[in-house]
This record gives sequence, C-alpha cells and structure tokens, in this order.
Amino acid sequence: MCDRWKKLAAPVLGIAVLLVLWYGVCRAGIFSAYVLPPPAKVLNSFFKMLQTGELWRDVWISFLRVMKGFSIAFVLAFLLGMVRALLPSAGGYYEYVVQFFRNVPPLSMIPLLILWCGIGETTKTVIIVLASFFPMYLNIVKGFTGCDRKLLEVGDMFGYSRTRKFMRIVLPYATADILVGMRIGLGYSWRAIIGAEMVAASTGLGHMILFAQQMSRTDKVIVGILVIGAVGYGTDRVFGLAIGKLLKGRCDNGWN
Repeated sequence: MCDRWKKLAAPVLGIAVLLVLWYGVCRAGIFSAYVLPPPAKVLNSFFKMLQTGELWRDVWISFLRVMKGFSIAFVLAFLLGMVRALLPSAGGYYEYVVQFFRNVPPLSMIPLLILWCGIGETTKTVIIVLASFFPMYLNIVKGFTGCDRKLLEVGDMFGYSRTRKFMRIVLPYATADILVGMRIGLGYSWRAIIGAEMVAASTGLGHMILFAQQMSRTDKVIVGILVIGAVGYGTDRVFGLAIGKLLKGRCDNGWN
C-alpha cells in the first residue's frame, strides 16, 4: 500500500507544480488572459462544456473515428505482415512502397484526399490509417520474422506445413510485438485525427479546438488540448493493462 501511494504521489506532485506555475504566471500578468487564461477560467469552461454536452459529443465522435481507422489499419498491417512471413519473396514487390510512404506525413496528404474523397468521413479515416498503419506493420513484421529458429526446427521435426508453423509457432511468438505495435499505432491514431478534424470536419475535438481559436476562446482551446491528452492517455493505459493481462508479464516494453 505504501509503495502504491509513493507511485501516485510523484505524478500528482508534478501536476500540482505545473498548475502552481501556470497560476503564478497568470497572477503576475506576464501574459494577458486572452493569451493564457488562468486555471480557474479553463476549469469553469470545462464544466460548462460538460453540462451542455458538446464536449461529450466531440469526444465520442473522435473516439469512433479513431477506432474505425485504427481497426482498418491493423487488418491491413496484419495481412501484409502475414504475407511477408509466409511468402518472404513477395515482400520485394511492396516493401519499398511501404518504406516510401512511411516517411510521408499523413497530414501532407490532406489536400489530395479532399480532392479525391471530399471532406466526409473517408478522408479522416484514410488519414488515421496512414498514421497508424506503419508502426503496427513494422512491429508485426519484426515479430513474424524474428521467431526463434530452433522453434521452427521443432516444427519441421513434427512435419508442420508452412501455414501450420505460422499458426502454431510464429503467431504466438509474435504476440508481444503485435500488441506493442497496436499500442503505438493507437497513439498515432489520436495524433492524426486531431489534425484531420482541424481541416476537414465540422465535429470532433480537432474541429472544436479550431473553432474555439477562431472565436478567440483560448480557454476552450486549452480545454480541448487537455481533454485530448486525457483521453489518449486513458485509452493507452487501458490497452497497456490489456497487454499485461494477455501476456501475463511476459513482455516488458518500458511502459508503466
């Protein structure tokens, strides 16, 4: 119990110091309330947005978009990674294309996507897929191709076919890398959706922040930023707990 309180005290103390500094800067008048509103004003705006329901609506809409794009990206990454594992020679046909687009920022594709798909849901989904696909694909390929050769030799001794070796040996071995890749991809999805909603949306957290900036409501902008961080952190923690339960402590990826 004592150790648990010690772990909890460190982040609480860090947040408290940040809030005190924020309050002190506002109190000293270093920045105007327009540029940096005080914590009390931001908190008041947060509760008002909760009461009116606009914040819940935008969070839910962004969450659904993230889950949709993330799911599509995972399916594509898993299928391509499986092809790479079962047919190593096939990777040469698309690997360079994958590596090329991995270095292209998804937000740079927005002008083309708007021309091709309009400003509907398709554009936002594609942006999320482009952002989250590559970290998941790289981790999946790492897991599939990094399987212990001795385990594969055992499969050969039992006469396993290539497909059976993949299902019985390679896939269980790669589970940790797959889940870690999914966790990273989920974070990239949240980063991408906010940018997409700022450009091509009329709802969602990104649009809320942009609209608040246009209306000179810095307090709402800060509320949006804090909510994005909180929701993203919450989904990451849930995913991290799921990984811990599934792997039962067999994967130490450096995240607490």
